[in-house]
Parts: sequence; structure tokens; C-alpha cells
Amino acid sequence: MAILPSSTRAIPDVARVPRHIAIIMDGNGRWAKQRFMPRIMGHQRGVESLRAAVRACRDLGVQYLTVFAFSSENWRRPVDEVSFLMSLFLKMLEREVASLHKNNIRLKIIGDRSRFDEKLQNTMSHAESLTAGNTGLTLTIAANYGGRWDMMAAVQRLLSVHPELATSFTEDDLQPYLSMGDAPEPDLFIRTGGEMRISNFMLWQLAYTELYFTDTLWPVFDRKELEKAIASYQNRERRFGRTSEQLVGVPVQSNEGESRA
Repeated sequence: MAILPSSTRAIPDVARVPRHIAIIMDGNGRWAKQRFMPRIMGHQRGVESLRAAVRACRDLGVQYLTVFAFSSENWRRPVDEVSFLMSLFLKMLEREVASLHKNNIRLKIIGDRSRFDEKLQNTMSHAESLTAGNTGLTLTIAANYGGRWDMMAAVQRLLSVHPELATSFTEDDLQPYLSMGDAPEPDLFIRTGGEMRISNFMLWQLAYTELYFTDTLWPVFDRKELEKAIASYQNRERRFGRTSEQLVGVPVQSNEGESRA
């Protein structure tokens, strides 16, 4: 596995269009409640929004899209809702994997799979294997995932391979063992639904990510809303510890891969 530098250790290239977007897809239940529908209807509608986001990211030249589907804390929700979410996840994988593969999209699933039933675990593995060689957009779904769990698991994996590092290891040593160790850190983080927190999502990787919060509920978050988020990102000054004066003349990668000052 290639070792990617952390943004706290090196200055990454800045692109006009975010190379990697991470999204907390929040507001499904509230969308349904506003329409006097069961919460599960909001989750069903949210799958359509995810499908649209994948298409839009692919069309806009985003290379990585990572979404928070189910956190390690979401097991605290009502049992019937959790059961429905597991069923919906299984159906989504079964229905969408062929389309993802046809469109050259790689699917990756991160999180602790031990609490999922055998059928869901097998379906996850099949979907990842089928799309592993695809070279277009990488769609990562975080399920039963937590940022603290990710870091703890990474330390355990690192020390099982390199016990000699038990008393001292670096960011670069740990990076490859994180769930997203093979992807660049997100350039843009989006949370829908009006909440303004990151909720234990990608704690390591969001160190220098540009944050965007919107009141728009996930079931109505469409391409126009995504483009608004990207436009906000494009108006940010990404300094990575430097001063504004140091950025004069620093190139920014355009959509076509060329740089502009």
C-alpha cells in the first residue's frame, strides 16, 4: 500500500474541484417527519440522493466520495429502525453494484463488520471484489464506523505487524493502517441537515479539510446543492499553516489537470 503524506506533515496539491469529498448524509428522518411519513421513508429517499451525488461527483471530476451511512453510535436508535437500515443497506448493495461496476466506479466499505449478519458481510465483500479493479470514482461507504475506532484499530494493526514500534511510531507509520490509508485526505467535508459537528467521522483525516454545513436535508440534497458546496470550497484560502502572502503565485489544479496561479 502506498504511503500518503498527512496534511500535518506535508502540503498537498490544491485542486479547483475537490479531489475527495466526504459527506455526513443527515436529515432523512426529519424530511420524512415533515411530510408525516415514517422515518424509514426518509432513508429510502436518501438512497436516491446518494445515487445522484455519485453521478454528480463522477461528472464533475471528483475522484473520491466518502459517505457516512451508519455510525458505531447509531446502534442506539430504535431496534426497528436499525433493522430497516440493515435491510436497506443489503438491498442497495445488491441493486447498485452492477451499475457501479458498469460505470467504472470502485466501491469500498469501511467500518467494523463484525456486528453485521453473514449475508450482509458476504454481499459487502462481493461488491468490493467485483469493483476492485475500476479506475473511476472511488465510492467509500462508512458503516458501523467511528473515527476513534478507526484510530484504535489502526494502532492495533500497526503493532501486530511491527511490535518493535510499540514504544515509538510516527504519523507516517500509522497512516497505512487507517481505514482510508489508501486515499488522499478529504478536501471538502459536507454535512446536511443543519447540524454543525463532525460526529466521530474521519477524525484523523479531517485535520485540514474545508468544512461546509447546510440546512438542506439529505433527501433533497441534489446536484445544485453539491455545486453550491463546491463553490464555497473554491472561495476558501487553503493555507495549511502558511500565511496568505506565501500563497501568491502558488498554482491550483484546474478541472483539466493543468495548474493556474
